[in-house]
Amino acid sequence: MAPNLTSFKDDALIAFDNLTDRASGLVNPSIRLGVTGLSRAGKTVFISSLVHNLLNGGRLPVFEPVRSGRVSKIRLEPQPDDAVPRFQYEDHIAALVRDRIWPDSTRAISQLRITLDFESASGWNRLFSAGRLSLDIVDYPGEWLLDLPLLAQDFKQFSDNSVARARAPGRANRSADWLTLASSAGPTAIADESSARRLAESFTAYLKACKADASSPSTLPPGRFLMPGDLEGSPALTFSPLPDLPEGRAPKGSLWAMMERRYEAYKKHVVGPFFREHFARLDRQIVLVDALQAINGGPEALLDLEQALADVLACFRPGTNSWLSSFLTRRIDKVLIAATKADHLHHESHDRLERITARLVSRAAARIGMSGAGLEVMAIASVRATREATVDHGGHTLPVIVGTPIAGEKINGETFDGEGKTAIFPGDLPDDPEVFFRALDVDASAKKFGDVHPMPELSFVRFRPPHLEETGGGLKLSVPHIRLDRAMQFLFGDRLA
Repeated sequence: MAPNLTSFKDDALIAFDNLTDRASGLVNPSIRLGVTGLSRAGKTVFISSLVHNLLNGGRLPVFEPVRSGRVSKIRLEPQPDDAVPRFQYEDHIAALVRDRIWPDSTRAISQLRITLDFESASGWNRLFSAGRLSLDIVDYPGEWLLDLPLLAQDFKQFSDNSVARARAPGRANRSADWLTLASSAGPTAIADESSARRLAESFTAYLKACKADASSPSTLPPGRFLMPGDLEGSPALTFSPLPDLPEGRAPKGSLWAMMERRYEAYKKHVVGPFFREHFARLDRQIVLVDALQAINGGPEALLDLEQALADVLACFRPGTNSWLSSFLTRRIDKVLIAATKADHLHHESHDRLERITARLVSRAAARIGMSGAGLEVMAIASVRATREATVDHGGHTLPVIVGTPIAGEKINGETFDGEGKTAIFPGDLPDDPEVFFRALDVDASAKKFGDVHPMPELSFVRFRPPHLEETGGGLKLSVPHIRLDRAMQFLFGDRLA
């Protein structure tokens, strides 16, 4: 069962927003697609590639409306929400195609509208009018999504959860300074602004250290501590969890009471408005996940990713929208969990990556009642930066991937210059995902993460975007991808039927 994240007042405001959206949709049919992802998963790249392939006639054989020729025109249009920054598609695609660098990661919410004119597959519908659908793509940081469970937690629950994560083996070395400082302060200490600021700064330093680590754990709320924007220095961002809080109410005038008040302000002024004004208005959602990073990070990283995905799915309001109910409330009736960077593996391991990711979300999906047609898991590469080949090694033929590693990347002692191509054998994922999870259960119960470590030997480097050939007229070909068309078909193909 999903936690209750809203008050009666929030529900009334959400219903009003939905009425406004649906009334507008009667004139201009639209669908709001939320795009988010956990750290380093490639949200900006996904949106840029999706739009570029639609606008430039990309190879989309599984996306039925384009494959069948029913789509007659595709164009970018002004977005409907004037107060939301526009997703700078042109800048991001120039970085990918012209400069061959990966665009900057998502730092705030943004939006882009792309409209498709199409002919309905139904002869009956074609009698009335030509079809048109506007796809409103809403891009937002994964850290903001991971904040939503805070709406259902009081300060003690938030503190207990944060401290438990901080004391886990994979984080203990990064959280030691903050935990020492927080423990020495004590919850009954007199409220003091200097103490509050030192605790908040130490807690933020711990979160930043986790995020900076290439094998960083996934669950890092509060998200705005990592991207404060114009809230930097405000009381709503100057608080910290406190360890080992007793039951009962915070003493008046105590540090505990100050932190609790500021935590509630964070929920009220930061998390709540995002949920009400943006998240609750979504129709479909894709969550991008760098599962390969977690697999490479070992058992604890996989356990942490599983918990993060459980927190993510618990935020959704699963279910099917009826025509009448959609005017008052809105449910996300399709969620795609996409394991990115499939181009870092040989195609023989793509299905294995899907099965491992599906296993990561299976228990969380069952708890909230989202499964079957409403939830899909797939392995994709929004931009395919490699090609496949084979090499002879010691009398054996090895499947390899070939690409241009980013300058400074290293493997087996070799440092790449960002210009030359190289062939890499990335390793193989196991056929049975339970190999991972049986060991994880052993490790989790024993609280030991080094004794049983069946993770495969995998070799990953970051590759530059591919060099795109030009047509005779000088137009660059569309961005290559893996299964991007399959993702499109699941997320909005049914709305173009």
